[in-house]
Amino acid sequence: MHYQQLNSVMNTPQESNQPAASAGTKNDLYVTKVTASGGRHGHIRSEDGLLDLNLALPRSLGGKGDATNPEQLFAGGYAACFENALLRVSREAGLRFADPDVEVTAEVGIRRNDAGTFVLSASLAIVITGIDQQKAEDLAEGAHKICPYSNAIRGNVNVKTTVSVR
Repeated sequence: MHYQQLNSVMNTPQESNQPAASAGTKNDLYVTKVTASGGRHGHIRSEDGLLDLNLALPRSLGGKGDATNPEQLFAGGYAACFENALLRVSREAGLRFADPDVEVTAEVGIRRNDAGTFVLSASLAIVITGIDQQKAEDLAEGAHKICPYSNAIRGNVNVKTTVSVR
């Protein structure tokens, strides 16, 4: 009951007549569950036990920095997912790359906005070997359109993208 009440509070007026979207529907290709306890100084564990990590506040935020943090986890997931999207767009364009030919580095930051609330910042550095600059930029643009992370944060987090070739 509490969840339903919370969910209805979170709906915007234009969404209020629609059923709440949730993971675990028949349309999902994959669903995972990760449980957190203790917040930024706590622990996370996936339902299957493959992810089982302590968390720590980074030193720059006054913590010990002796464990991973949510921003590192998000950056790792975003980099991997974006690279996979880039490889798919490349295949659809008739290009095949070996693993060392494509590298994506995600940088995720946390800051306060003008209202004093916490928001994320993100940037992607994309390096592709063996094609020209324009083609690399076109592929990166296509990857942004299909990457689930890019789609999830579009309109909420401004992602700075740098594309280079070697």
